[in-house]
Amino acid sequence: MSDDNTPPSNPFTSRGFIAAAVVVGVIILAAIIVLVTSLSAPRDPIAQPTSTPSGPVASGDDRSICGLEGFEAESSLTAAPETKWELVGTVAAPTDAKVGPGKVDSDGLRTCFAHTAQGALFASVNYIALGSDARTLPYLAQLIEPGPGRDAAEAASSPDASPSNARLQVAGFKVNSYTGAEAVIDIAWTVTSSGNKLVSYPMVMHWIDGDWMVSLTDAGQPPFSSSPLSSLGGYIPWAGV
Repeated sequence: MSDDNTPPSNPFTSRGFIAAAVVVGVIILAAIIVLVTSLSAPRDPIAQPTSTPSGPVASGDDRSICGLEGFEAESSLTAAPETKWELVGTVAAPTDAKVGPGKVDSDGLRTCFAHTAQGALFASVNYIALGSDARTLPYLAQLIEPGPGRDAAEAASSPDASPSNARLQVAGFKVNSYTGAEAVIDIAWTVTSSGNKLVSYPMVMHWIDGDWMVSLTDAGQPPFSSSPLSSLGGYIPWAGV
């Protein structure tokens, strides 16, 4: 058994890994796992309430690009959804015929999620999962909101890298905020390759052209950083493995 006080090696420090084909997918995955090297003072998360459903009907730009039904302007996701899980790269990713992905391309890219908080949650996890597979890394920019953030991420990209040997799986989630136009989904991850340590990683998703897309800062970076967790307190437990 390894000594838990010894920091695990960081598989994300090599230039080749960080400058991946589409660097943002790797940066997000790296930010989650690099945290395990500095978990000296974990803190319990504070629960943040979700909203109640309002029951509007999708129309116009609110409609899913692939015809998935369902629309909510306020989150109704207050419990773990019943989920079928599929291995995408090295990560178990959620899938549901009514929630998404509604389209899986021949290159493995998974797109089109319902215009609901659950759809935003599924899109977030599927994006991270795609970042763990070298075969889908070259296509991740398509899942980033167009604009300066995507441009900066692509400018920093390189075709020569591959994902790390680090492993992680979903452990839980909470919806920090949801408006229908923007969702902030905080996912708790178990880093299975580093003693099952827990970390959180909030992702900002925007509804763009009929699907959920990852939002970045103008510098091409995720808006929020990862943080250590000592437990799943405040999160809704949800896992595929």
